[in-house]
Amino acid sequence: MSTNKNKTLSRRAFMRNTSLAGGGLVIGFNLFQACKPKVVAEPTIDLASLDYNDFNAFIKIADNGAVTIFSPNPEVGQGVKTSMPMIIAEELDVAWKDVYVEQGILDTENYTRQVAGGSQSIRFGWDALRQTGAAAKQMLVSAAAAKWGVDPSECSVSEGVITNAAGETLGYGDVVNEASLLEVPDLEEVALKSPKDYKIIGKDASNVDIDKIITGKSLYGMDYKTEGMLYAAVLRPPGFGQTLVSYDDSKAKTMPGVVDIIKIGEKLRGLFEKDQGFSSKISSSDKVVVLAESTWQALKAKEAIVAEWKDDTTMESTEKHEEILTDLLDNGKFETRRSDGNIKTAFAQADQILERTYESPFLPHSCMEPMNFYANVTNEKVHLVGPIQTPEWKAGLVSQMLDRPQEEILMEMTRIGGGFGRRLYGDFVMEAAEISDAIRKPVKVVYSREDDMNAGVYRPAIKYRIKAGIKDGKITAYHLKEAAINDNMYGLIPNFFPAGAIENYQVDSVAYDSNITTGAWRAPYTNFLAYAEQSFFDELAELMEVDKIQMRLDLLDKVKPEEDERIQYSPERMKEVINVAVEKSGWGTKPSNVYQGFVNYYCHNSHVAEVADVEIENGEPVVKKITCVVDCGIVINPVGALNQIEGGVLDGVGHSMYGELAFADGKPVATNFDRYRLLRMREAPEVVTYLIENEHSPTGLGEPTLPPAGGAIANALKAATGNRLYKQPFINTPELLKIPEKEIIG
Repeated sequence: MSTNKNKTLSRRAFMRNTSLAGGGLVIGFNLFQACKPKVVAEPTIDLASLDYNDFNAFIKIADNGAVTIFSPNPEVGQGVKTSMPMIIAEELDVAWKDVYVEQGILDTENYTRQVAGGSQSIRFGWDALRQTGAAAKQMLVSAAAAKWGVDPSECSVSEGVITNAAGETLGYGDVVNEASLLEVPDLEEVALKSPKDYKIIGKDASNVDIDKIITGKSLYGMDYKTEGMLYAAVLRPPGFGQTLVSYDDSKAKTMPGVVDIIKIGEKLRGLFEKDQGFSSKISSSDKVVVLAESTWQALKAKEAIVAEWKDDTTMESTEKHEEILTDLLDNGKFETRRSDGNIKTAFAQADQILERTYESPFLPHSCMEPMNFYANVTNEKVHLVGPIQTPEWKAGLVSQMLDRPQEEILMEMTRIGGGFGRRLYGDFVMEAAEISDAIRKPVKVVYSREDDMNAGVYRPAIKYRIKAGIKDGKITAYHLKEAAINDNMYGLIPNFFPAGAIENYQVDSVAYDSNITTGAWRAPYTNFLAYAEQSFFDELAELMEVDKIQMRLDLLDKVKPEEDERIQYSPERMKEVINVAVEKSGWGTKPSNVYQGFVNYYCHNSHVAEVADVEIENGEPVVKKITCVVDCGIVINPVGALNQIEGGVLDGVGHSMYGELAFADGKPVATNFDRYRLLRMREAPEVVTYLIENEHSPTGLGEPTLPPAGGAIANALKAATGNRLYKQPFINTPELLKIPEKEIIG
């Protein structure tokens, strides 16, 4: 089944302004069909003085031929600030070296999906971005043709230069003023390039921010500052489910640089009644805020505050959660997400039954840049600046919390130093806004690493129980049960593989309501499920005494997406990545000291297969190499794609091997990286990537390679040690991995 989405722009959604007195054309565009035709840029004598707030995003062409493309989506390191403009530049037919890229601001009037999440930015913007560039090109060519008195069909374009049949040339800058007077073409009818003609798409392009990144120029939220800005350190409840009783700030007030100490929480609690989706992700307790002249002064003064907290509910521990999840799997009231055939009858008739339970821990997001945000609340507007994955959602919440009209909220986005889902929720945005509203001064909230670990929105602990029935050498029944902390379906996808491949198939889920805040973590729904299911498939093949790869291919042969619209993956594309991975990894042909594990998986609209190579060194299994094959459709920027693929694989390796955040009395046991185990550089395996070339529209890439990594490693470790692993992190099973006690951390 095709996963391509036909996202187009209406003709009226493609807006432009009249000729600029200073020379040049500004062509605005709506990336996601939400542009209002009444919003038009005002003419101005200076390109630099344009009021960019009037646009969602736009192309700016100067009379010297330079092109500036404004990118509206948050940049979290996934590369959209480079790749999205590349798509426009390709269809506009300009030289990439002549393109300048700038970050747009939030425009709630004219945009939808100004979001960084789900690996969907390119997928949803693909058609709209191409149409934007192509329509601008058509207008420019028409203007040049009129100037020459020829038909536009006689003209060709290359790198911003228009050429007619006689060999005469005009640059885009020569005709921008005339082009601005032409009628905007029907965007659904503009001619789009064939992939074989691409000059920019498919070619390596450096990150547009790379010079600023390596030279330390201001890009990130932590860099942002204004005159008179105060720094805020927030004292939050030390444990989940606690509320503030009283506090003594007498010592803190005398410390250097401290300007004020206030209490916040009332306005945020008022918001809870309006938006339960947000309130479930944060504490409703009052908090104490230190305002100082520097981050260090604020953080040190916060440590000097003596606070008393009370428990509103029973404090929780990791052990309690493990017991609760097991009980839920045994006795919970499940919601059925998909049910095909009759699993009860199929299991009753089965010759053999395999049932296994898999456990995953809580995980923090561990962003390199701790949470931070700037707010300046005045009578005229609420100015917000910082790293956020969901700017429109947060601006709307601030509007509700402060009871201010939406048009008074100005949200600017900085580059984000890691998000992974943590910056979807934006509790730090709300804190900054409430603090600034209270003191009516510009303020920036800054988390310490300990704040980040203690006040997180974590990946929830989950347990899966998978049961399969075998009859006459065939898999006839499959039952997947999920028990999760808080909202169910955190890790469960009912219509992914093997849905459609097994006649009697059922997926159920149940959840436990915990004080510990949980939410999306990189590759939500799949980051642990891939390991559980793919490890189970290997064990199932062993029980059936069949080839592991062939078993998967045989199951895929049974899938008929044309008969079942619920199926989200393509069996043909999945078989291709499997076959390529087998070939490229040398599956089954390695020396006897190399043990391999295989996984294939579909998520975020992309198909992936991974093979892990494990060797025994000094009596210990070591992950040496991951071969990764990806079908994500057309690849916009190959070097950026490789960065995303390798980063996802290594993230999957690190967290399946080492990642775990335990709780005691409602508090994280680890509060910094001295106790929270991350993948070390010397432990990172080689990652070899192969991209499937085709002309399918682009799909997700920031997340799909993470989920399969854990399963590939687990299956390779089974081959190396003879032992199956049913719980992450793998390092906590030293008797299985043969890892010396001295290497175990935490």
